[in-house]
Amino acid sequence: MPEKPKQGWSPYLAGALTGLLIVLSVWLTGKFFGASTSFGRTAGMLESLVAPERVADMAYFAEKAPKIDWQWMFVVGILIGAYATSKLWDEFRWEAVPPMWQARFGKSQVLRHAVAFTGGIIAMFGARLAGG
Repeated sequence: MPEKPKQGWSPYLAGALTGLLIVLSVWLTGKFFGASTSFGRTAGMLESLVAPERVADMAYFAEKAPKIDWQWMFVVGILIGAYATSKLWDEFRWEAVPPMWQARFGKSQVLRHAVAFTGGIIAMFGARLAGG
């Protein structure tokens, strides 16, 4: 196994490399990569299991039917890569309430989950509003 790094990457370096990757993606393929569209497509795929006629009638899916495509696989790759890396460095753990949160807001799992869920909704709304 590789030697465990003493600390994480600099956020500036990680941000710069991510920006470079986005530029290369657009330059080489003409396509942006992103994640928020995949969540809408996943919802459409799940709903089509129950009521396919409703999904077919939705204006949102009239242009692009919900399906597994490269962006969807990109999101799956993020999940698999994050899990594999955490296992490789032996840092995977389940934490309902992380220590940093406990120190500031207490041990309430309900509060932690409510804030995380609300933050997710706000972030997804912002991403979709921006067209991403």
